[in-house]
Amino acid sequence: MSSDVRVRFAPSPTGYLHIGGARTALFNYLFARHHRGTFILRIEDTDRSRFDKGALAEIYESLRWLGLDWDEGPQAGGAAGPYVQSERAALYREHADELLRSGKAYRCFCTPDRLDRVRKERERAKAPTAYDRHCRNLPGGEAEKLLASGTPHVIRLAIPDGRTVSFDDRIRGHIEYDASVLDDLVLLKSDGLPTYHLANVVDDHHMRISHVFRGDEWIASTPRHILLYEAFGWPPPVFAHLPVILSPDGGKLSKRKGAASVMDYKRGGYLPEALFNFLALLGWSPGDDREKMSRPEMIQAFSLEKVSPKASVLDEKKLAWMNGLYLQDASVDSLRGTVVQWWKDAGVVGAEAGADDPHFAKVISLMKDRSKTIAELTENAAYFFADPAAYEEKAARKHFKERAPELLRTLARALEQAPSFDHASLEEIYRAQAEEAGVSAGKLIHPTRLAVTGVSFGPGLFELLEVLGRETVVRRMHRAAERVEKGKSHHAE
Repeated sequence: MSSDVRVRFAPSPTGYLHIGGARTALFNYLFARHHRGTFILRIEDTDRSRFDKGALAEIYESLRWLGLDWDEGPQAGGAAGPYVQSERAALYREHADELLRSGKAYRCFCTPDRLDRVRKERERAKAPTAYDRHCRNLPGGEAEKLLASGTPHVIRLAIPDGRTVSFDDRIRGHIEYDASVLDDLVLLKSDGLPTYHLANVVDDHHMRISHVFRGDEWIASTPRHILLYEAFGWPPPVFAHLPVILSPDGGKLSKRKGAASVMDYKRGGYLPEALFNFLALLGWSPGDDREKMSRPEMIQAFSLEKVSPKASVLDEKKLAWMNGLYLQDASVDSLRGTVVQWWKDAGVVGAEAGADDPHFAKVISLMKDRSKTIAELTENAAYFFADPAAYEEKAARKHFKERAPELLRTLARALEQAPSFDHASLEEIYRAQAEEAGVSAGKLIHPTRLAVTGVSFGPGLFELLEVLGRETVVRRMHRAAERVEKGKSHHAE
């Protein structure tokens, strides 16, 4: 396989791009890049009643943010366009007419009421609820009369009798269906627009799609699609149905159970590289112990043989862990624009703040290794920009003892007089002060951390003090000493 590989991701713009859809797009992308093929984006918008312009814009934004740039499709062009199905309606009608002429499809004039009645009767009889093929065998001129009178109708595929339809799924192996259980599916609706099935097959053929990767919920549709390919005399593509993604509790993903949109993860402070890596490993493994992989490594290693048919579980703790690794490895410059925007949105810094402020770079450098997400980094960095309004209550009871004001003030004076304020010098001062006061270094370090940050956790104290700066540190220590004496250590003023 080489440049003959052509794959497509074909979302319907009826809602956001969720994790399952993003994983499907990503596997198509990796396969195309591995084989130096073509990755196509096609918009399947024939369901006009559910079309959502905002959802379409979010699909484009989500794919771009993840770095899933398409070679052909909307906004990219290509010789097989247009790549939006609502702009290809004439092509679908032409192909439906071709099947009518060859006798492989027929017009169905059944009303919705009749179809509902037949379905209910079959349910009561515990029989398959498929269409009863009433219009498939209309007497000679009856169909012509109904057509001439303008009776609304659809066009159905005439599923052949006595057939076994089989195909080899590249992930699940050989699959067979008895054609007798297949419905005479609708190809063209009464409004002249195609169903998913007709448009999908016609487009995949004309866009020369070599491999179709989609979720396993489409397995039951595949025999129908194969029969459509046969009716047209076209060779079908290779099919591969991807494993389902389960919620952490083992149930089906839903919005409530973690089926967030790609943009939800962006808004949650995740990095696109981390989400890309995480999604790649949902159902696929490189065959070794690697988990954090660069995009070129994933492209090089990707193969269908290593995609498991078993369901995958969406483990958001693992995603957060992986995102933390990517934050650690990211350069300050690559994060600066995004992080400062988060700080502005959270009101941590003013809207006029410039991302090139050297203080910002120091804060990001200190905090990125200790954060799982940019949201966490933003929350935990607030004390770099504002004095704490209160102190962590449990820590205050433990570390703001009777001697705390005296020790904090003594330390503050020593820091005011220190010839330099780098972390190495600060550590020396604290060791010397502890020895002079006859206490362990921890008895000074913990109250100081609480005084200057309001919390009992964070980066190394001396690196933290260096970034905060002498003036801020001394002011906060004196303020904490005063508040402890007044008994206000747990409360905002």
